Amino acid sequence: MKVLGVDPGLTRCGLGVVESNGSQKLSMVGVGLIKTSPDLGLEMRLLELETELIEWIDLHKPDVIAVERVFSQLNVRTAMATGQAAGVALLVAARRGIPVMMHTPTEVKAAVTGSGRADKKQVALMVQKLLGLDEIPKPVDSTDALALAICHHWRGAGNARLAAAVEVDKARKLVKK
Repeated sequence: MKVLGVDPGLTRCGLGVVESNGSQKLSMVGVGLIKTSPDLGLEMRLLELETELIEWIDLHKPDVIAVERVFSQLNVRTAMATGQAAGVALLVAARRGIPVMMHTPTEVKAAVTGSGRADKKQVALMVQKLLGLDEIPKPVDSTDALALAICHHWRGAGNARLAAAVEVDKARKLVKK
């Protein structure tokens, strides 16, 4: 399974692709950053994000896209920009028929480090270790995108199996009626 992690941002949007061949062994396929200029209008920045996300999807052909869930931030303007960037990722995925899973920062930290309260440095060091990288990818947006992809490999598959089991249970109960 190949997962594209997207750490949404209007100025800097981190991207990371992590692949698994069915075992716990994960490998980095690609990592990068989409930058848009604050001098451009909002609509042009969103178009730039869309264009580059499509290029990444065409190049890496992910099975799933994992996007960071924006739930609250102190700066409303930053939260809006992050939400707009996340919306572009969701739209591109929907147009391509690629499933999307959203993970909160706490879920990502817990999956990667074992603690939902880990700091950025701890997450970055674990991403480096888990993927067997010589160095931590820079900037932090890229590392966060890889962490999202790792989180989905470990949590997303389990969550999908639980959801499927619940559906099977519901179907069995309907059949018994």
